[in-house]
Amino acid sequence: MATLTITAKGQITLKQELLRHMKVAPGQKVEVSPLPDGRIAIGAPAKRGSIENFIGSLKRRGGPHLTIEQIRKITEDAWAGKR
Repeated sequence: MATLTITAKGQITLKQELLRHMKVAPGQKVEVSPLPDGRIAIGAPAKRGSIENFIGSLKRRGGPHLTIEQIRKITEDAWAGKR
């Protein structure tokens, strides 16, 4: 069992052997679940989204159908603070 140190910022660093064991690399995210007894469970790497999951995710039944140009204009207006 590895022992980890909590930093002044309340963070821990997983040792390289643990990262290799989990098959994760720096920058990847992992799922963490709090357990009722005060422990935590560090799970598998967090699932990455895919473009297939994204396509159609904003579509709503009976909602408006916007063209790319309409979406671009709405986005530009929003960034400019006009909406």
